[in-house]
Amino acid sequence: RLPLPLAAPVPEVLVIGAGPAGLSCAVELAHRGIRVRVAERDEEAGGVPRHSNHAGYGLRDLRRVLTGPAYARRLRHLAVEAGARIDVRTTVTALRPLGDGSVEADLTSPAGRECITVDAVVLATGCRERPRTARLVPGTRPAGVLTTGWLQRLVHLEHRSPGQRAVVVGAEHVSYSAVMTLAEAGCRTLAMVTERPAHTSFAAFDAAARMRYRFPLLTRTRVSAIHGRASVTGVTVTHDDGRSASIACDTVVFTGDWLPEAELATRAGIECDPATRGPCVDARWRTTAPGVFAAGNLLHPASTADVCAHDGVRAAESVADMLDGSPWPRTVVPLEVDAPLLWASPGLVVPGVAGRIRLQTSESVDRPRLTMTQGDRTLWSGRVPWIRPTRPFGISGAGLANADAGGPVRIRVD
Repeated sequence: RLPLPLAAPVPEVLVIGAGPAGLSCAVELAHRGIRVRVAERDEEAGGVPRHSNHAGYGLRDLRRVLTGPAYARRLRHLAVEAGARIDVRTTVTALRPLGDGSVEADLTSPAGRECITVDAVVLATGCRERPRTARLVPGTRPAGVLTTGWLQRLVHLEHRSPGQRAVVVGAEHVSYSAVMTLAEAGCRTLAMVTERPAHTSFAAFDAAARMRYRFPLLTRTRVSAIHGRASVTGVTVTHDDGRSASIACDTVVFTGDWLPEAELATRAGIECDPATRGPCVDARWRTTAPGVFAAGNLLHPASTADVCAHDGVRAAESVADMLDGSPWPRTVVPLEVDAPLLWASPGLVVPGVAGRIRLQTSESVDRPRLTMTQGDRTLWSGRVPWIRPTRPFGISGAGLANADAGGPVRIRVD
């Protein structure tokens, strides 16, 4: 009797991070018959939406409008239903790409330490707000200094009060979310402070929030000192013309100014973009380490949840192609930007491969024309309605298909 042939092992993929990008990636991979394991260091999967208790999630990816917690629950349900394994309270402490596409990973959880080898890894660790220490704000170090993420955890997950009177630092879209969370907890916003000449949220949203919550927006102003011993007692704010004033408060919330959670990628030797500080990827979400992909706000901090969810789905498609034999690119050229643009994601171009591009700007411009060039060739040109600081925006990446290995591709604002 001839022995029966052994079935080929089913590839296994490790997704690191269970936010919108990670869970959406896991759903797509599981639907394709790929074993997928999601490692999440928090106590529950879902990412930031889990403690962002306002509506507006899910419209473009789930085709329904949900609150943040409902959106997180829905993504968790879809991932488990598809067959993905989600390990919470599990931290990936090291990655070792083996060069052949497979990757070794060290995991730590309440069950102990574990070393596994998988066929691919998707980094979906997201981003975080820059805390007070990284912003070099002087003064004492009392309790009551938070970021928006910690504020929302405190209010929505731990059901505790942050204080009675707050100063919000920053005037991005997330800053207004912080004001709403403070109001839900019975804490009054005394002022919103930004060093920029104007807020960078939607005009209607700014007007409605200030009318409802009655706080002034102090532009061209920075928090120059924080006061208090055991807890915050006030802040000093300084205008760019030198005028200073004191505001008595018991809470300070630092918002926005995002940093990618890229430590794991950096320690693994994966090349990172100096502008975004996240991993360099091409239009198929492939990093410089074979077998390692990246998606979501790790690459473009900080886009909306549905943008990250779509990233996760597209990254899963690229992972599946690699597992089916698609080769890792050998030739890439950089994608660079001219001021006022700050960065572009992806930051690597594989000649002939197109893909959507996200960009960030340092200045507000209405109806700008953007032009993509390589040397003296124009690869693409088109207009967008507007560009605003702190709000990443997307453009067509069709021009990337016309690139060759001749040198960097550049994008400028005309």
